Amino acid sequence: MPLRVRWLGRVPYREALALQQALFDHGREQHLLLLEHPHVFTHGPRADLAGNLLVDPATVDAELVGVKRGGDITYHGPGQLVGYPILNVPNSLGAAEHVATLQRLLIGTLAEFGIDGHVEPEYPGVWVDRDHPRKIAAIGVRLANGRTMHGFALNVHPDMRYMRDYIVPCGIGDKPVTSLAEERVAGDLDLQRVVDAVVRQAAATWGAAERQDVARVDLPAGLDISARKPEWLRRKVQLGDKVMGLRHTLRDRSLVTVCEEAGCPNLSECWEAGTATLMVLGERCTRACGFCLVDTRRPAAPDPHEPAQVASAVAAMGLEHAVLTMVARDDLPDCGMAHVAACLRAIREQGPGARVVTLVSDAKGDHGALDLLLGEHPDVFNHNVETVARLQRRVRPSAGYARSLGVLAHAKAAGSVIKSGFMLGLGETAAEVEGLLADLAAIGTDIVTIGQYLRPTGQHLPVARWAEPDEFAHWAQVGEALGIGHVEASPLTRSSYHARESAESVAVAASSRATNRRVAAM
Repeated sequence: MPLRVRWLGRVPYREALALQQALFDHGREQHLLLLEHPHVFTHGPRADLAGNLLVDPATVDAELVGVKRGGDITYHGPGQLVGYPILNVPNSLGAAEHVATLQRLLIGTLAEFGIDGHVEPEYPGVWVDRDHPRKIAAIGVRLANGRTMHGFALNVHPDMRYMRDYIVPCGIGDKPVTSLAEERVAGDLDLQRVVDAVVRQAAATWGAAERQDVARVDLPAGLDISARKPEWLRRKVQLGDKVMGLRHTLRDRSLVTVCEEAGCPNLSECWEAGTATLMVLGERCTRACGFCLVDTRRPAAPDPHEPAQVASAVAAMGLEHAVLTMVARDDLPDCGMAHVAACLRAIREQGPGARVVTLVSDAKGDHGALDLLLGEHPDVFNHNVETVARLQRRVRPSAGYARSLGVLAHAKAAGSVIKSGFMLGLGETAAEVEGLLADLAAIGTDIVTIGQYLRPTGQHLPVARWAEPDEFAHWAQVGEALGIGHVEASPLTRSSYHARESAESVAVAASSRATNRRVAAM
């Protein structure tokens, strides 16, 4: 299997930790996450914080996070390349051999920059200058159940005060630290250059690398927005009696559905089948994603009566499967999660038979805010990654690839059935789509939706191509072969399309697996 390498850019430590943990818990493949963090001090359970943490982290704009790994306190921050190999390593080899492998990888990387790195037998990490040793890279790992996590931190050009004045790095007080910049490496020390070197060494160490980068890219000019769409993208909404009745129910309660707001071509089919997507927290979003038509003017305060109105509408409409979606509300302290939770709670209090999917924002990566919703145990927790890693910054500049995977991973760890979705037609390659599906599978994603991107206006991101129906069928097969429970994929698929059927399919599969495990144990 390939080594799946992801250069993720700058990612808050807790978000990366959630992603790491999910890959460690659910993944079967080999992964290498490469990134840098905002200022953070991390420490293992046996760290001497009283002796080795020299400042209050808050006074130097840093977090302090305890983790399950070896080693004392260490620092991560801008200008430092952090690598997290999540690999299958037999316990019989031991953590010491894995550390030795990482040391060899880093020594090979340093050699590409003309630096002679070496190992100090009494200390982990990688050092330079045998006569006057200086530490240039820290290593701390965890090995359990034949799987590794955590990894290394290579100092490229960080603010060295954080390791010299604010902590005793790794508890080693009598040996200095250094960086590639301080060792006067020739040429540009852009972090990307060091990433490329590490990837070369990683491929030589662990095998062929399948790499994807979160990058700043320009999208292709795209198709003419006035050109006639292919036949498979044209579907007319049929306004039958049931559809019109549901519409009146919503209007009477001043509620909005994303089905109508987004002009979804599947509205008739879903409403006739007893499924609808209600949009809560208003119609104005605090973000401006390049694919979305939602109003971005200043939003109003949440309506305290909305949970009761939503519950009343679900009961009046006789919905068997309700989807609660939301605009991003970064203006609220909890990003709106308590309000969505209140809507979910109200639906269940009024009609306990309805299943509820919550399709929500990333809450700016705030797991405490997400827990307000996860504590209500939605039947399915849905957060969309929207596109492949490379295109994230152009398609949704206020979000992040690692953050979205971390949000889904956090929900999975809380016991939720997790669901995500993305679009084709923004300029992605086939290899990137497969890599995205592999990443979603690796964190335990249960349901994925894939649809065609349709440009709302000429001011939005261009459509690079029309993906044909056979391509969607292919990606559904690929995703399920990678381990995703159910992939709903077609040109007109949207996040909530066949939501009930998808959830039921996953539930049946889970029940079957549980039965098989019980039979095997007899």
